[in-house]
Amino acid sequence: MKHDHADAPSIFGGAAEPGSCTICKANGLCLCAVINKREAERGGPEAPLGTVHKSPARRKISYPKEQSEFVSVLCDGWALASLCLSNGRRQILSILLPGDMSSGAGMFEATSDRLVETITEVTYRRYRRRDLTVGFLERSDLRQFLTKIWVDERQQSDRLAFDLGRGMSDERVSQLILNLMTRLDKRGMVQNQTMEFPLRQHHIADATGLTPVHVCKLLTEFRQVGLIEISNRSLTILDLPALRRIAGVA
Repeated sequence: MKHDHADAPSIFGGAAEPGSCTICKANGLCLCAVINKREAERGGPEAPLGTVHKSPARRKISYPKEQSEFVSVLCDGWALASLCLSNGRRQILSILLPGDMSSGAGMFEATSDRLVETITEVTYRRYRRRDLTVGFLERSDLRQFLTKIWVDERQQSDRLAFDLGRGMSDERVSQLILNLMTRLDKRGMVQNQTMEFPLRQHHIADATGLTPVHVCKLLTEFRQVGLIEISNRSLTILDLPALRRIAGVA
């Protein structure tokens, strides 16, 4: 199945399409930053080339087994990548934040088993895979960046396997919260240990291998003992050392 319908200009030539790179929360951390640097060295446009797209919350933007000639980078908003069964059960593999690719393997594979779905309204940019592949072969900085992406994904998958196989339920949820805080902090999106938190209980359940009822119970306990506070789509960590001890990273 192929859902692509828009042509994207080459990242190494042609006119750039206006985007949100100057205000991107992940500017300097993502694929676009590597491309921007190269274009600046060549005297090219400041904005990365590619096409910019928007999607409302709770929409699927990439389907398992679909063929695509593009690689997508999240510019703004939250999304998720998951594996799904025919009966509707799913395992969330990663929560996608600004600057994230849906999968590093997407650089070389036209299809993926992953479903990518928006959690909030998102903006994302698409690049042609063939242009990135050429860049990968020619540019050491792009190779280094993508190698880091693959290493990070492998570490993340190893941690997920361990948590699902051996982690206690409170460890899994606290790990998820701490991981999100660390990643958001790198993007300047944490203030006084308060971060955006649009996840629903079913998101947390599908990311940790728990049931929504169990997640509700754990979050209630965390709030009652003064570990966290959740309100208005935000989460504040009130006792970071204690949360880290529960997660086993103290």
